[in-house]
Amino acid sequence: MRRAMAGTAISRTRSLSNKSCCFHASSIGASLRLRFLGSAANTSNPGDANTSAFRFSFSRNCSSLSASDIPPPITEEVIRKSVLSSQWDFIEQVSPNLNPALISDVLYNLCSKPQSVSDLIHHLHPNCLDTKSYCLAVVLLARLPSPNRASQVLKQVMVTRIATSRELFDELNLSRDRLSVKSSIVFDLLIRVCCELRRADEAFKCFYMMKEKGIVPKIETCNGMLSLFLKLNKTEMTWVLYAEMFRLRISSTIYTFNIMVNVLCKEGKLKKAREFIGYMEGMGFKPNAVTYNTIIHGYSSRGNIEGAHRILDAMRVEGIEPDSYTYGSLISGMCKEGRLEQASGLFDKMVEIGLSPNAVTYNTLIDGYCNKGDLKRAFNYRDEMVENGIMPSVSTYNLLVHALFMEGRMGEADDMIKEMREKGMVPDAVTYNILINGYSKCGNAKKAFDLHYEMLSKGIEASCVTYTSLIHVLSRRHRMIEADDLFKKMLSQGISPDLIMFNAMIDGHCANGNVERAFMLLQEMDKKNVPPDEVTFNTLMQGHCKEGKVEEARMVLDEMKRRGIKPDHISYNTLISGYSRRGDMKDAFGVRDEMLSIGFNPTLLTYNALIKGLCKNQEGDHAEELLKEMRNKGIAPDDSTYFSLIEVMGNVDTLVEDSAS
Repeated sequence: MRRAMAGTAISRTRSLSNKSCCFHASSIGASLRLRFLGSAANTSNPGDANTSAFRFSFSRNCSSLSASDIPPPITEEVIRKSVLSSQWDFIEQVSPNLNPALISDVLYNLCSKPQSVSDLIHHLHPNCLDTKSYCLAVVLLARLPSPNRASQVLKQVMVTRIATSRELFDELNLSRDRLSVKSSIVFDLLIRVCCELRRADEAFKCFYMMKEKGIVPKIETCNGMLSLFLKLNKTEMTWVLYAEMFRLRISSTIYTFNIMVNVLCKEGKLKKAREFIGYMEGMGFKPNAVTYNTIIHGYSSRGNIEGAHRILDAMRVEGIEPDSYTYGSLISGMCKEGRLEQASGLFDKMVEIGLSPNAVTYNTLIDGYCNKGDLKRAFNYRDEMVENGIMPSVSTYNLLVHALFMEGRMGEADDMIKEMREKGMVPDAVTYNILINGYSKCGNAKKAFDLHYEMLSKGIEASCVTYTSLIHVLSRRHRMIEADDLFKKMLSQGISPDLIMFNAMIDGHCANGNVERAFMLLQEMDKKNVPPDEVTFNTLMQGHCKEGKVEEARMVLDEMKRRGIKPDHISYNTLISGYSRRGDMKDAFGVRDEMLSIGFNPTLLTYNALIKGLCKNQEGDHAEELLKEMRNKGIAPDDSTYFSLIEVMGNVDTLVEDSAS
């Protein structure tokens, strides 16, 4: 009975082992445990005799295990046969215990079956692959009709930082040699993956490594690099690569030429971009719609609408009809220049000839009218979008919400956000920044910070723009300690403050009477290589003048000049106001004269400051002379002007009454 049960246990164990293809020692352990349980279950009276019987059974059962019962070692052949028979459960089960050397051997022996290599890589645990085995796999995968799988594996290696681009290049080269592969496609794929990951410097290094090996990259690879450099504004690198392509006699395509035209336009070299068309034609390439559209966009984006129209005329002469992109560029340029009626007219013409405007064109017009303050026209274009079956995007709502905030129409802005959410649109970082900025300008710190917390809870990271708005509202509420804490928090998160952020902090501290802290921030700007501008220095001057320290404000003006920053009307008016407030009219008029000598004409603020100072010194006659002067220059007095004059007249009447009594 015991032997029968033990035999059954062995059969069950063998059956399980064959089904799972598992050759681990754990199967033997399970078999022995089954024998023990089977023997014990049939022992009614445990004793010495029974114990001896169990030992005899255990010994016989162990010795009865044949060589076929012992799991074979996991060799290259075992893995290869499992791959070819698609035993992926087994591969996944043993994968954690495999080493890169074994996998490399398997891959080498699967060199004629790249699809099997692809399947194997998919089922392997990442730990059993190293740079060598990955590169061997990439070289084999490159034999597939599509290069996508090889690119995916390369991208996986680069993203996980298993190896540097240099190490990958060298190992790919060794794998090619080992497999006697002549094709250099793997190097092109490496560069293309670098481009996908926006690693421009690494892509260029790989290009030079190919050049050192005497391998010429494909034109598609070079075009990908040129395109990336252009997107990253690395125009100098673009020209260096283009020169290298010329030296290596890599033949350009129309796509190459269009990229270089785009580079010239981005650099503002519009005349050269136009001349480049002649160079293209000399090389046997006829410019296409993309070529002309690129140059038209270049002219339009710089406000040169007339130049854009000249290119449009040349485009038509060549028999190339303008498309929606052409009209969109022209409309965008007109809107930037404030020529909205012209832009609307061109939009109508575009529709008349059967071209369909897209969301970008509508948003351009909406933005233009929002900036002009004509929200009625802006909303009309939004409604027209919907009528034509074009759904407003998050960008559309952002433009309209921002315009409503600028006009103080908070309730309508909130309604727009509700409508946006009802339509299933998720507010983005721009939306939250608009809302936070809007409520900050209204002085609603609670609402601004609630939106900030909501933004973070949605997984949207706060930016320098976000923190600038929050600091602005804190400074308005005289909560500069909290503003400083928020500034420190921002720095700890690795966000670098920009000029606007520093100016907001400096303004907050000056407005709240802490000019010393404001100057510390100026020093911090210098340390972080953030150049101050006239706004920075004007704010510091105003901080000093507010405390009556006009001489110190004058020193700030001198420092401003020393740094090569030109003072503006506000700079001089700040000093004039500071001297006038103190009654130092000689110095105030001295600054006025300095202002005139460098070509600045006095403004309403200039005259108001001088009149106020003269009135303070009871120099009403002189003040009235200035009033006549400002009128003669076409500057209309305002309430502040008349208030100062009325105030001095009242003081004179009081003096007359006092002297009469």
